[in-house]
Amino acid sequence: GSYPLFLAGLFAQGTGLALLQTATNPYVAILGPIESAARRISIMGICNKIAGMIGIFFLSRALFGNTSLSEQIAVAQGAEKTVLLAQLTQEIITPYVIITSALIILGILIFFAKLPEISPEIPEQEKDGQHRSIFRYPYLWLGVLSLFLYVGVEVIAIDTLPLYAESQGMAKETATTLGTYCLIALTLGYLVGICVMPRFISQSKALMICAVLDIILISIALCTSGLTSIVFIILLSFGHSLMWPAIWPLAIEKLGRHTETASALLIMGIAGGALMPLLYGAFADCLKNTGMENFRQIPYLILIPCYLFIIYFAVKGHKWGKA
Repeated sequence: GSYPLFLAGLFAQGTGLALLQTATNPYVAILGPIESAARRISIMGICNKIAGMIGIFFLSRALFGNTSLSEQIAVAQGAEKTVLLAQLTQEIITPYVIITSALIILGILIFFAKLPEISPEIPEQEKDGQHRSIFRYPYLWLGVLSLFLYVGVEVIAIDTLPLYAESQGMAKETATTLGTYCLIALTLGYLVGICVMPRFISQSKALMICAVLDIILISIALCTSGLTSIVFIILLSFGHSLMWPAIWPLAIEKLGRHTETASALLIMGIAGGALMPLLYGAFADCLKNTGMENFRQIPYLILIPCYLFIIYFAVKGHKWGKA
């Protein structure tokens, strides 16, 4: 019944997830050879996306399934509305109690699992006592920027899709379900990554191929309309799938004692998913004010320079300062 309290709870949850990501990604990356780290992270990604689809399915029904109650609240007033809101609040509490219980059980299992402490590879210069500042590793900072841009384009491709689909003539009820297809595309991409990396292609080459593929897909989406354009926006998620798994090992390789700090910096790159959609929205608003009909389609142009930078990181950027 209190939005500020609920918001504070979500903030605490987000903080915990950020710490969890900061710990798990480098751990999985250095759990084995760095050359196959993307494969291990892809396995994590499959679990992540499947859990995401399950979560969306059950939570949406738990939170928004009681349409009759929502309709009653919309027309109720005074004491009656207060009672109905309290009833709705009770329905929201249950799924979060289940989530809390699951996380507590997970924490207990991890505590008793006694996971081994794994030290990252120590660079040659640090073996001789010549410690370098974290600012002396340019490839790390390029990796942070690449991750910022990657998360930004991934979120834009998924979160703007329902409104874009509606602007292309799709019914709202159908448009709101398109995010699930993006998650399916991501999951398929992870499966491909597990099969081909590093046996057939390296992590850097996989990152380059994905970025080039997405430039082609977004170009087709911009040059077409209707269902065709929508499908190619969905397919962007297939190309996005291997970007997170590939950027991580390329950015933290040979950082030694800086690995944990670098992990925290990379996680901060997720802010791209919060900031870049605002850029897309501002672009769309400017075009809308000019009366342009396809004001939701043209702003997808901002994705192309992001992919170009990711290609640069995949080809040359990840080597800068690593020798």
